[in-house]
Amino acid sequence: MKNKLWGGRFSKKTNPLVEEFTKSIQFDKKLAGYDCVSSLVHIDILKKARLLNAIEHKKLKKGLQEILGSIADSSFKIDSSFEDIHSYMQHLLEKKAGPAALKLHTCRSRNDQIVFDTKFYCMSNSLAVQESLLGVREGFRNLQKKNMDLYMPGYTHLQHAIPIRLVSYFGAYIEMLSRDCKRLDGAFCNMNLTMGSGALAGTQVDSSKYNASLGGIKIEAASNSIDTVSDRDFVVEILSALAIIGMHLSRLAEDLILWSTKEFDFIDIDEAFCTGSSLMPQKKNPDVLELIRGNTGKLYGNLMSVLVMMKGLPLAYNRDMQLDKEPLFSSFEIIQRELNVLAGLLPAIRFKKENIKKQLEDECLYATDMVDYLVQKGVVFKDAHTIIGKLISYKLKSGKKILEMADERLKAFHASLNRKILRKIIDPETSIKSKRSIKRKRKI
Repeated sequence: MKNKLWGGRFSKKTNPLVEEFTKSIQFDKKLAGYDCVSSLVHIDILKKARLLNAIEHKKLKKGLQEILGSIADSSFKIDSSFEDIHSYMQHLLEKKAGPAALKLHTCRSRNDQIVFDTKFYCMSNSLAVQESLLGVREGFRNLQKKNMDLYMPGYTHLQHAIPIRLVSYFGAYIEMLSRDCKRLDGAFCNMNLTMGSGALAGTQVDSSKYNASLGGIKIEAASNSIDTVSDRDFVVEILSALAIIGMHLSRLAEDLILWSTKEFDFIDIDEAFCTGSSLMPQKKNPDVLELIRGNTGKLYGNLMSVLVMMKGLPLAYNRDMQLDKEPLFSSFEIIQRELNVLAGLLPAIRFKKENIKKQLEDECLYATDMVDYLVQKGVVFKDAHTIIGKLISYKLKSGKKILEMADERLKAFHASLNRKILRKIIDPETSIKSKRSIKRKRKI
């Protein structure tokens, strides 16, 4: 391993097994750009503190900007023989800026550096995920606009319950995604960017010198340096928010998978988002949705792995905390890929309106509406519930439709019941319009 940022106190070479076991460059290489930006901020602070002269600062800034440019244009290459991304960035800067690069870690510890880099990564990727969430949310709104007058059976326990509007169904997911955005925004607000914590006790640089700004985000000296280097609450909060997003997307995937089956046959998913079978020529499988559903286990596992890793750590920094990176990177990547796929899949869904309409002919869907009618006629709710329950039971046992029963038969359950009344009640539009407790939005 080359160019360690430590080692003066050691008289023996690190055992190769230890080097291989402890290295993190294979995953923290994703922080290269964020590390480069944090170093640009750091050298400005060193210049203000007169720990770098103008010439040294200029050389370091030029070198760091060149490295950042290579990351941006994808010409940046990683040398996996280095311990971590910080060591490698130091090596690259020494090649570009010479001896001035040896001052880069003045008043700086990797303990503090990695927290800054990781927070900056989380902030950037949280904004990207929020943007994607808003894109998927807009996809739901477009589906609402295209299907304003489409009614469907509502389900509880995966059984027919009561008619609903498809607009309301997608509205539920719009609410979920809105909360997801708020959760990410809350985690973002908790991630204050700080510098100057050193290893755990601060540095010799006056706290006022750490006042800076990065893309409109305020940077300042930490109020408690021990907490700064030992805290991973922000990682847990982000992983929790991403796991909840994954759970919401999994529920959506499950509904769409069910709706696409022959048993439901409510929707047709575009072939471009399906796969086939190597044996059965007829198959059209919703594999994308199944993987969204399956990935949720990974998201939960990533959250739990960091929670368990952190639970017994003494203050301040411990090397265990290196293990937060892979779960964090993994969860962001999973969610971003899923949102990208859904942004393309949702607009291509076709609703089979005739099949859905046929399901709405199930008279049991309107049992609650019949109870409400009897309540309006002065029947005590409990009695009304029992009366309609008996009517439904008779219907199911006799195999007769309620609307085909004679009025005399209906009146045997209650004097207010007859086919004319029930024909008005057993109607999806009437059922939905009768529900007035929910605020109706005039525009989608």
